[in-house]
Amino acid sequence: MKNGILILAGIFAMTLVSCKEDATKKVKEENVEIAAERDAKNTDFPVMTFAETEHDFGTINEGDVVEHKFTFTNTGKAPLVIVNAKGSCGCTVPQWTKDPVPPGGSGEMLVKFNSNGKPNQQTKQVTITANTEAGKEILKIKALVTPKAKPASGTPVSE
Repeated sequence: MKNGILILAGIFAMTLVSCKEDATKKVKEENVEIAAERDAKNTDFPVMTFAETEHDFGTINEGDVVEHKFTFTNTGKAPLVIVNAKGSCGCTVPQWTKDPVPPGGSGEMLVKFNSNGKPNQQTKQVTITANTEAGKEILKIKALVTPKAKPASGTPVSE
C-alpha cells in the first residue's frame, strides 16, 4: 500500500513539474533571427561536376580486372569533402581523393572492376557520399563479360 501511494505521489509530482512552463515562451526572438541569417548564408555548397558519370568497358574476359578514372571539378562555392564511396558489390572498388577539393579544384575517382565470377552483361554503380547539397552522387560502369570456357565433361583439366 505504501509503495502504491509513493508511486502515485511521484507521478503526480512529475506531471506538475513537466507541465509547468511552455517551452516556446523561452525562445528569444533575436536568436530566431540570428539562426535565420546563418541558415540563409549556408546555401553555398560544393558541386561535384564529372567529365562523365558512366563508363562502358566494352567486352572483357571473365577474370579480367579493369579500371577507369573518373575526373571531377568542384564547381561550387565551398570546399568539397568526399566522406565515402562504395561499390554496389565487392567486385567494384573505388579509390578517391582524400583531401578537400577547393572551389575550382579537381579530383579523381578510380573505379576497379573484377570480373571473376561475373559472366554476361554487368552494370555496377559507385555511390559517393559527400558534402554536396544532395549528399550523394552516383557513377556507373558496365561491361559485357565473356564467360570462361568450361572443360568438356570427363576431360581432365591440366594446369
